[in-house]
Amino acid sequence: MAAHNELGNLGEDIAAKRLVSEGYEILERQWRYKHKEIDIIARKGNILAIVEVKTRSSEQFGGVSDFITPNKTKFLVEAADAYARHINTNCEIRFDAIVIFVLGNEYKVEHIENVFFS
Repeated sequence: MAAHNELGNLGEDIAAKRLVSEGYEILERQWRYKHKEIDIIARKGNILAIVEVKTRSSEQFGGVSDFITPNKTKFLVEAADAYARHINTNCEIRFDAIVIFVLGNEYKVEHIENVFFS
């Protein structure tokens, strides 16, 4: 497996653990819609969180706005709607981002709720 894939999988594992520690139930990981995927879909109460995970080996790669582009936003909204129909839910849908900086054997995690409006 390529190093960037390993880093991405590590980041998703860290993000899922963080969400569980915050009281979320992980419903899906790497949920595919058309030819793309949602990293994590989690639920907490009546909130269905669509979570984009970005893992970086340096803090020099930019902020959230650098990786949630207008095209990514459009895809996430479309995929979230498809997932809500798939499971037949009327939960409130929220779009979050979890950014993980892996620095050697340590990491820093930032969970940004409602990322489109932050």
